[in-house]
Amino acid sequence: MKSWLFLSIAIVAEVIATSALKASSGFSRLWPSVLVVVGYGIAFYLLALTLRTIPVGVAYAVWSGAGIVLIAVVAWLLFGQKLDLPAVIGMGLIIAGVVVLNVFSKAVAH
Repeated sequence: MKSWLFLSIAIVAEVIATSALKASSGFSRLWPSVLVVVGYGIAFYLLALTLRTIPVGVAYAVWSGAGIVLIAVVAWLLFGQKLDLPAVIGMGLIIAGVVVLNVFSKAVAH
């Protein structure tokens, strides 16, 4: 169970770092740039810990799926990115895929 907590925190750290990457304006702003480096450092450290018990394919599928959806939501809320219907449907399919992987797949270590 601790591995799933680590993976969740890693995903949040990656989303924060990616959002700060946009705000850093190409690493020309100090504090957003620092947040990028620290956020990605935390994210990859916790992902590495996660991979001790969760298979890499499963961990990466959850990481990337959740990250894509969360980044799109953050971009919509903070940066005014427009999300059209196909984008929303696509993100719904990503979420469904992560749920199917976690609920029904025997590849997931619980």
